[in-house]
Amino acid sequence: MTAPPEPRIQARAHSFNAAAALYAANRPSYPPALLDAVETLAGRPLAGARVADIGAGTGMATALLHARGARVVAVEPGDGMAAQFRRSLPGVPLVRGDGNHLPLATASLDLLTYAQSWHWTDPARSVPEALRVLRPGGALALWWNTGAVDVPWIGAQADRLERHFGVDRVVEKNGDGRRSALADPTGRLRFAHRTVRWSRRVPLDVHLANLGSHSVLLVHGEESTAAFLAEERRLLLAAFPDGTVEETYDVELLLAAAPRRPQP
Repeated sequence: MTAPPEPRIQARAHSFNAAAALYAANRPSYPPALLDAVETLAGRPLAGARVADIGAGTGMATALLHARGARVVAVEPGDGMAAQFRRSLPGVPLVRGDGNHLPLATASLDLLTYAQSWHWTDPARSVPEALRVLRPGGALALWWNTGAVDVPWIGAQADRLERHFGVDRVVEKNGDGRRSALADPTGRLRFAHRTVRWSRRVPLDVHLANLGSHSVLLVHGEESTAAFLAEERRLLLAAFPDGTVEETYDVELLLAAAPRRPQP
């Protein structure tokens, strides 16, 4: 029997629902090169593919998949995020559920995507569920936007976040094997890995709001979080006196193909 998620993880997973509008307005999206990489590794175009985007949140990744011509359905467990999704993408189907219990038919999908959301699942449940709903030869794609910590100011900010909040790094930057092991401790999936670097220039207020939309800040307490963001504003204005911040990201992509023959 799988142990239930610890309360701290549950609190962080549910924290986004009260901040869905903040999330939608300030979080970074994903570059076209990421979807190019998904198509290359999956060995098929997104156009016409049957896709489910799990933990779809406000619909950032779903919108990109839809724009590529995928026949996409979104799956989202949270009330607040689902409401924001429906405002943003009223024409895209949305069903309620999560990666541990997919409300999807067996062998019905060409591609299953998790944008910033696989780490909220229990792989002992989500891996078998993924293999159940994928067609033979379909693919599971997981990705995360991670700050490019080799950029000096981003590395320094990451250190401050770790000291202040005890931030845990979901995607370790120490080898493909470690990443794959974190994604699938069961060892049933064989992942290919790609890293896509990209950047965006945003006003300082957007950057700080983006930081404030992360779960570790949302659950840490208003006073502590406000003090941290005020200090970040002071430090970043010294680094970016014109008030425009260039955020640089590495999108970490893992993609695994389902077996060509259905598993027993």
